[in-house]
Amino acid sequence: MGSSVLYNGTGSSDDGFYITAFHTLGNKNYLILALSIIYIITLMGNFVLLAVFIMNPSLQNPKYVAVCNLAVVDISLNSVIIPQMVPVFVFNLNYVSFGTCFSQMFFMHLFGDMESFSLALLAYDRVIAICFPLRYLTINTNLRMLLLLLGIWTLAFLLEVYPVALASSLPYCASRVVQSCCCEHGPVYRLACSDISFNRKLATAKTLAVLLGPLSFIIFTYAVVVVAVLKFASTTQRWKAFHTCLTHLLLVLVYYLPVILAYVLGNLRLVQSPDLLTAILTVSVTLPPMLNPIIYSLKTEELREKIIKLFVKTKVTSHK
Repeated sequence: MGSSVLYNGTGSSDDGFYITAFHTLGNKNYLILALSIIYIITLMGNFVLLAVFIMNPSLQNPKYVAVCNLAVVDISLNSVIIPQMVPVFVFNLNYVSFGTCFSQMFFMHLFGDMESFSLALLAYDRVIAICFPLRYLTINTNLRMLLLLLGIWTLAFLLEVYPVALASSLPYCASRVVQSCCCEHGPVYRLACSDISFNRKLATAKTLAVLLGPLSFIIFTYAVVVVAVLKFASTTQRWKAFHTCLTHLLLVLVYYLPVILAYVLGNLRLVQSPDLLTAILTVSVTLPPMLNPIIYSLKTEELREKIIKLFVKTKVTSHK
């Protein structure tokens, strides 16, 4: 019998939380298996991408600096979410200490924010490459890209540190049972036995800013790209510009469509089961980090060639 059943999660003497989710899902183990496969592919795909970047000086340019940043964010996000679910939902070890819970909350939302910001950064890189092709290397240097990365990481940190610190300072004198697959901000702060109206408004404002801010910027950059591309003389140049943007557009769709779908399903009550909605949200958040390196590897010829060379070289070396 799991500890979530043995303990009802009430009482102020305990300083931790109890993670409970997926009780009504008959195929819970299949979900955990699917998430484990997603995690393994996430690690393999993104580490291969980082290895190719490190081993090929020709790829060490602003575009691939931004791509590698996304790879680091992908690994980090799924590493914060998926591994801790195995002991919770396979072995029923669902107790999480107070400090661990809020640490997970902070890093999960930090890396989630960075997914959105990283896509906006790649959009910036593409608009410079298409609108100013001859001046690209002078406008968008490695140093400037690193400074932009430092800026967005700092912004993500500042956006998350206050809501999480505020939630950790709330009194939790009633239930300590978190109705989620991990220590998410919303399911945790709602357990507080004090006024949480400000926390709710802050969480809504932050979520909208993190999702709609970068998305608005991405839409703006694509509008600029379309105007610029329509001025190109030849059809070949237009097609080349479109193909350059296609990979990034796929990443944007892979990230935003599941998030929007999960949001719509939850708010319109189209999914009645809280466990099923949690499962959909979990998959929608963890799937993009797995797909991002696959999309980039398949759609970017230069990167695809380098990856093939890496594996051929490894195979030849192993046969010697």
